[in-house]
Amino acid sequence: MSVIPCEQNKGLRDQIERFAEVLKTEAHRLGNHGLDERDFYNSGLFRGAVERVRGQFSATMRGKREFAQHALNHMEDGGFIAGWDLTDDANRNDYIVRLNSGRTAVIDLKGCLDGNNTNIFERPASADEFIIWSICSNPGADPRRNAWSGIHTRLSAEMISRNQRVDGVVLWDMVCGTIGRPCPKLSNPSRATDLGPFRTPPPCIYLLPATIPSLAEPHVVAQGLANVELLAAFHACFHGQDNEIYQVDFSVSQSGDQLMRQTTVRRAAGVAQISEMTALRRV
Repeated sequence: MSVIPCEQNKGLRDQIERFAEVLKTEAHRLGNHGLDERDFYNSGLFRGAVERVRGQFSATMRGKREFAQHALNHMEDGGFIAGWDLTDDANRNDYIVRLNSGRTAVIDLKGCLDGNNTNIFERPASADEFIIWSICSNPGADPRRNAWSGIHTRLSAEMISRNQRVDGVVLWDMVCGTIGRPCPKLSNPSRATDLGPFRTPPPCIYLLPATIPSLAEPHVVAQGLANVELLAAFHACFHGQDNEIYQVDFSVSQSGDQLMRQTTVRRAAGVAQISEMTALRRV
């Protein structure tokens, strides 16, 4: 058992690395730049073009927003939520979801969770539920590293040090179930959902504790699915199975003057992954 059911497509990763090597050695043959091989690589043209493309891929949220909004529309159309809107601060890519109970959930949309952007979040005072949704659209990224780095290394440290509660995490995007990231949930093809141009498996859902651990309450366990209405709606709408839900527990202890933390991820009554007691350092 692992922290997420899918894994990186090693064959695709190898192809990416081989193609990157070809680009580095053959790029001077592309385009009409008028430079010979030596001048081309000395000019900075290749490096500048690579950095520009990288920045464009990293900065754009258009495809991520499209996927998220197709999913939220599907949930609203099916009656799983009452409705949704962009927040006033649309540049943060957050959504306000009106739940059927009358409660309000706020979604903070992230990219891959192993990046620094994961550390930047603030639970709104108006939120009854606060969810982080990772849309990691890089097919070459390692989903297991993304999940563990995000939940343990980054989120748990931020939550504990800043006393910021996050009710749950969703790992789910347009790459899930593709050749870049095969999903074992689609061994039964009927579990796929069509969202506009995307065909997607059920999301990976992580329930987090309702309280932040402290020395006074050093061990806190994940909430139940029924207590986080938005995640229950994701689970029901997109054909989730109860044994696929992940529960995340946190523990803290004192070692000298250093606060230590431990993260345990459980699924189906078993431990999927557990950390050592780790010094609380924000990264």
